[in-house]
Amino acid sequence: MSKLVVLIHGAWLSSECWQGWRQRFERSGYDCIAPAWPHHDRPVAELRRSPDPALASLTIGQVADHYARIVSALPAAPILIGHSLGGLLVQLLLDRGLGMAGVGIGAPPPRGAVRGLSFGCGAFPSLLTLRGWKRAPTLSLRRFSANFAQTLPVAERAALHRRYLVPEARKILFEAALGIGTSVNFGNADRSPLLLVTGEEDRIVRPSVVRAVYRAYLRSPVETAMRIVPRRSHWLLTEPGWEEVADFCIAWAATRPAAL
Repeated sequence: MSKLVVLIHGAWLSSECWQGWRQRFERSGYDCIAPAWPHHDRPVAELRRSPDPALASLTIGQVADHYARIVSALPAAPILIGHSLGGLLVQLLLDRGLGMAGVGIGAPPPRGAVRGLSFGCGAFPSLLTLRGWKRAPTLSLRRFSANFAQTLPVAERAALHRRYLVPEARKILFEAALGIGTSVNFGNADRSPLLLVTGEEDRIVRPSVVRAVYRAYLRSPVETAMRIVPRRSHWLLTEPGWEEVADFCIAWAATRPAAL
């Protein structure tokens, strides 16, 4: 059983969003790391005040390569857990033969799993903006409240937004929504087991999308599982009861046999 865990955050987020999960796993004897995406490895206030100009050109392939280097350098194959776009990155890494098990939480689909855009369009106005993918804004509190964390109290949404939200490359969101650079082999017999988790009220990656991804992965003989958490939004990281979700994810991943 692997005692190493790599936590991968999603778009618009600081890696600090994993703080509660890291502490919980570490108390259970796991060694956890939550590396930031390229150009995200600074305090939230600094990232908001002066985002790296290179952020605007960041691609999904570059972020996947970044995490592949980190995972490959570890002394043993880790459990990979990703939220939102981090969950898509987990799928890309598993397809490369990395990780002993993977969990995608509210994870967008790889290319070919569904028709049309991969995300709830309300969260991605940049796709409708001329050359919007070349910018790196911060997701507004209004959109975060309406689409990411709509099940939480209003005051809590604002606090989360201040604490964790940072500018993000719209280019990478454009790529993810259109499936650019996100292809995997759904029939891959050499990948490790995958768990897909989503909230019943998720407005970004709806449960119907996750079900379609799950069905696509059934082409592989390797185990794929799915869990839909009742009454939860896309923001499964700190919603009331997040501890139960975290415990389920780590218990499932830690007891799965890795691919030979």
